[in-house]
Amino acid sequence: MNNLVKLGWNNEVEWNEETVARVLTIQKNSYQISDGELEYHAHLSGKFINEAMNSLDFPAVGDWVEVQKIPDESKAVIKRVLPRKSQFVRQAAGNRTDAQIVAANIDTIFIVNSLNHDLNVRRIERYILLAYESGATPILLLTKKDQATEEEIDNALSSVNEVAIGIPIILISSIDGDGIEELKSHLSPGKTAALLGSSGVGKSTLINTLFGEKIQETKKIREDDSRGRHTTTHRELFLLPNGAMIIDTPGMREIQLWDGEDAIDTTFQDIGALQLECKFSDCTHTNEPGCRVQEAIEDGSLSAERYKSYVKLQREIAFEKRKQDQKAKLEEKSKWKKISKQQKSFYKKR
Repeated sequence: MNNLVKLGWNNEVEWNEETVARVLTIQKNSYQISDGELEYHAHLSGKFINEAMNSLDFPAVGDWVEVQKIPDESKAVIKRVLPRKSQFVRQAAGNRTDAQIVAANIDTIFIVNSLNHDLNVRRIERYILLAYESGATPILLLTKKDQATEEEIDNALSSVNEVAIGIPIILISSIDGDGIEELKSHLSPGKTAALLGSSGVGKSTLINTLFGEKIQETKKIREDDSRGRHTTTHRELFLLPNGAMIIDTPGMREIQLWDGEDAIDTTFQDIGALQLECKFSDCTHTNEPGCRVQEAIEDGSLSAERYKSYVKLQREIAFEKRKQDQKAKLEEKSKWKKISKQQKSFYKKR
């Protein structure tokens, strides 16, 4: 069997397989990659760096890359990133308008939340939106079931069911093993999943449970607010004993949107269906007669908080789009200014 197949390679992109590897982890400017047989420490070629236009061009964990191997030294040079079938992208932290790829070429995204008072339905909505936007299939994992009462579980499910429409929800306890077999049923050989969620929700513990041994470090959460401390400090792809792959990621307290235009209708399909039933096609869903959205809010079938979240996310997506368009214009202007200077310098030398 082709060693790359173990890592999920299906040769959908015709390429010389001798030069293909997959990114396992990234530490600053150093990449750990594998061809299914050997692992290599890799760096980017000078040409790659010079031709990269933005952060989305650089390799991410899960990417397939074309490399030049130096087997005797267990080193390699990354020459290009092969086309991605999916990518989970968020707005990078800070004030810069820049994208950050959390994981690439993933089939399933496990959105991980714990069943304690840090459960945040609005944050789950954001994860679902970006999961759909990525092209992967979202599944919701509610962890630490053993620490929650039946009433707490029922309340959590009631809240989450409103936002996770059509998405499988698995209750997990890594202590007594509840939900682990159901989780494993979504981990197929040759397929790649990613664990996404805040710190302290049990992502690293799940990795250890799936391996049956301690692979990742874990820390206790704070008792006062159930929030966790960062233990996973970088993204890493693991090959599980059953042949599936899973990417563990550091906790994300903030999940800022980078894009979401294509996925917002899927994420809020309940609201979309109500809007189609409004009396007027140009209904603003504020005070018009025959507005099904407002009627649903009044009769309790749609929570006002969910609708407010929908409107807020629409505005945020539009705002990010404007920022990105402005950045693109400035970058284009800067590029041509640089080309003009180079041309002037060339003609002066002549």
